[in-house]
Amino acid sequence: MGALNVAMIGYGFVGKAHSNAYAQVGHFFPHVPKVRRRVVCGRSRAGLEALADAWGWEEVETDWRRVIDRPDIDAVDICTPNYLHAEMAVAAARAGKMVLCEKPLANSLEEARAMVSAASRVPTFVWFNYRRVPAVELARRLIEEGRLGRIYQYRAQYLQQWGPDPSRPRSWKMSRSTAGSGVNGDLNSHLLDTAMMLLGPIRELSATFETILPEKPDPDRPGETYAIDIDDVVLVQARFRSGVLGTFEATRFATGYQNDNSFVVHGEKGMVEFHFEHMNRLEYADAGGDPDLRGTRRVLAPSPGPPADPYYWKPGHPIGYEHTFTSSLADFLAGLESGEPARPTFEDGLSVQRVLAAIEASAAKRGWLETGL
Repeated sequence: MGALNVAMIGYGFVGKAHSNAYAQVGHFFPHVPKVRRRVVCGRSRAGLEALADAWGWEEVETDWRRVIDRPDIDAVDICTPNYLHAEMAVAAARAGKMVLCEKPLANSLEEARAMVSAASRVPTFVWFNYRRVPAVELARRLIEEGRLGRIYQYRAQYLQQWGPDPSRPRSWKMSRSTAGSGVNGDLNSHLLDTAMMLLGPIRELSATFETILPEKPDPDRPGETYAIDIDDVVLVQARFRSGVLGTFEATRFATGYQNDNSFVVHGEKGMVEFHFEHMNRLEYADAGGDPDLRGTRRVLAPSPGPPADPYYWKPGHPIGYEHTFTSSLADFLAGLESGEPARPTFEDGLSVQRVLAAIEASAAKRGWLETGL
């Protein structure tokens, strides 16, 4: 196929990460279709022009509807605040565009269902980029190969510390109307996607929410505060369809942790443990052999790609956060040629949204609920 003309809507932190992926994917994955950074769209022309100049976007536009209506655009990449995902994705899909969307898929389960329905005939993708960390891929391989045997228990946590910071600017992430939820959608969605990729669907759960600071100082208006109506902490007990027990914790009040996305898998034959703050390493324990030699060992995760020809650097040369987006984009592009959709698709995003909705309902009910998966 010819070069894919991409329009990206949104130009903040995530927009920069996506822009880097579009710029780099052909350098590391020369076998996938080429991409053309055709137009970037957002509200501030000055911000758009700065990003376009830095990352090679050909044009800027402030009206997303005009972007979607353009006949020269093949794919629309949505990296806006959550409340805009559904309207933009549905419009783009109805216009026949491929649709890529940041996580979580939507603000609500109802919106996520509408997005899946509208996009049933176009390629879709959700940017759950942590799937493409080499150490996570290695953990998945060890599980699939049976190295851990029967899985007993899964523990996951996403810990950040910026919640109580009084100097942090107000953002759309701090309002239910724009974000849909707090750490449940923002952080826990990543944990759930990784967990279900590794161990399959989550069948039932019980959850607790906490808003630690219902009001925060307004950095733009000294002496004033603003209300917080989203969750600062979420704790979940879960049971997978396979019977495995799981726990999930997501918080923005974990003093001492900047971005600890982690999980531990305990099985009858061994254990694997991952921490994103040490993203190139995986802790592994083999429960077989001499009992005195069964401690954990730290494994340097292999570079993505065939061992003889890694996509990035040779084994032993660590990669970074940005490469997870590049690998994700390469998956999507390769799927266009092979006809085998790259995952996670909108359907996978909907599965995560079902669990997010069940968590919220369980926290309100204070009891166990089925997820419907």
